[in-house]
Amino acid sequence: MSSSPAARVQPSAAVVYQPFKTDLRALRAAVAYQERQAGWSQTRWYETEAGDAGVAAARRAVADGAGVVLASGGDGTVRAVAEGLRGSGVPLAIVPQGTGNLLARNLGLPLTDVDAVVRAAFHGRNRPVDLGILTIVREDESESEHAFLVLAGMGLDARAIQATRATLKKRLGWLAYVDAGVRTMIKDRPLQIHYSVDGSEVKPLSVYTVMIGNCGLMPGGVMLIPDAKLDDGRLDVVALRPLGAFSWLRIWNKIGWENGVLRKTKAGRRIIDLTNDTRNVLTLRASTYALSVTRPEPIQLDGDDFGLALAASGRVEAGGLTVRVLPEWNGRA
Repeated sequence: MSSSPAARVQPSAAVVYQPFKTDLRALRAAVAYQERQAGWSQTRWYETEAGDAGVAAARRAVADGAGVVLASGGDGTVRAVAEGLRGSGVPLAIVPQGTGNLLARNLGLPLTDVDAVVRAAFHGRNRPVDLGILTIVREDESESEHAFLVLAGMGLDARAIQATRATLKKRLGWLAYVDAGVRTMIKDRPLQIHYSVDGSEVKPLSVYTVMIGNCGLMPGGVMLIPDAKLDDGRLDVVALRPLGAFSWLRIWNKIGWENGVLRKTKAGRRIIDLTNDTRNVLTLRASTYALSVTRPEPIQLDGDDFGLALAASGRVEAGGLTVRVLPEWNGRA
C-alpha cells in the first residue's frame, strides 16, 4: 500500500551564512515565504566558522539531509560551501552578499534581489558547472587541496589581495583591489615560474602573474578572461608577461580598456584584432596544470588569500558542482 501524500517526507533546505555580511532578517523572511510556497519542511540554518569559512557547515547540512544549500556571503563563503558540497550531488544556491560576488556575476544573478535568488533555491532548475581543484604545496612540504569557482592565482593578483587594506575594502569595495593592484604593479618585480599543462614538458617563464580561470567576468564589466566558460570542462591558464619598462601599464590597459571597454562592441573587437600585441599575454586551455616558484609566493583562490606556496597543481572537475538558477538569468555559464 502506498503512503498518503501527507505522510511523505518533504524536502528541506539549508542556509549557510556569513553573519557579518548577511542581512539575516531579510533572508529569513524570503526563505520562510519560498519554503511555504514550495511546501518544504523547515529550513535549517548554519553560521560559518572563522576557521573554514563554511566548508564544515556545508558538510553538516548535507549530513542532515538538505535538498539544497543556500550560501549567503561573499566569494569566500560561496567557495567554501561549494567545497563542502563537492561530490554530494546537493545543489548550491547563491545569495550574493559580498564585495565582488564573482560567481554570481558570471551566472547572471541579480545582486541585490534577495527574493529572486531565494526563489531560485526552491523553484529554480539545476545547472552543472565546473569546479577548479588546486593542491597547494607549502615551504614545509605540507599539502592541502581546495576547490575554486572563479580564479586561482599566484603573482600580482595574489600579492595585491594580500596587500589590500581592510579599511579601504570596507569603504570602497572592489575598488580597494585596484588600489592594491596599482601599488603592487609599480613596485614589484616579475616572478620566475616553471609551469606545465596537461602533462607537457616543464617550461620556465617570467610573469607578473599567472591565473587559472574557470570564468572570466569581473566587477565593472571587465572581462579578465574573455574565452573562459563555467561549463566547458576546461580551465584557462593566463600568464601576464613583462616586456620592459612600463609593461605593467600595458597590462593594466589590456585588462581595463580592451577587455572592459573595447571587447563589448563589434567595432571594439575589430580594433583589438588589429592592434593587439599578444607577446605580453600567454593563454592556454588545460584540464590539468602545475606551476612552481623558487621561493614562497602568495596564492589566492576566488579573491581570498591562501598564504604562501612553493608550488600548485590541479585539474578541472567537469560538472563537479550543481547550482540552482532561474531561466531568465543571462549568465556566461
